[in-house]
Amino acid sequence: MSTPRFVPRLLRYAWASPCTALGLCLAAPAFLVGARARIADGVVEVSLSRHGQEAWLSKLPFVAITFGHAVIGTTAQELERLRAHEHEHVRQYERWGPAFLAAYPLESLWQMLRGRRAYFDNRFEQQARAREGHL
Repeated sequence: MSTPRFVPRLLRYAWASPCTALGLCLAAPAFLVGARARIADGVVEVSLSRHGQEAWLSKLPFVAITFGHAVIGTTAQELERLRAHEHEHVRQYERWGPAFLAAYPLESLWQMLRGRRAYFDNRFEQQARAREGHL
């Protein structure tokens, strides 16, 4: 008897689900001020603003950020532009599960201790940039 085709996918969702829950909890208050969500390739994408003209958006330290199968972005246009990059982070969460919440910052710290750039030299970011086509 073979395993149904959906089982591996279900296991990846389950493995990353604590991180997805965290992302959705972080995004939840934004729905009170007009955030919108959509599903793209099995990933919940939350756009915080329709037009991106709110002053508080420029104070965020990111344009898009991923938690499990949830991607939070400033606008739908930014989410579309960064989809390949952020969906590579989703695949990383599927591999690492909750450990990714520690692995990513530890990788950044490791790069800083080596005198390198915490964000740009982070191997998880390098993988995501390679996925989008610019390394």
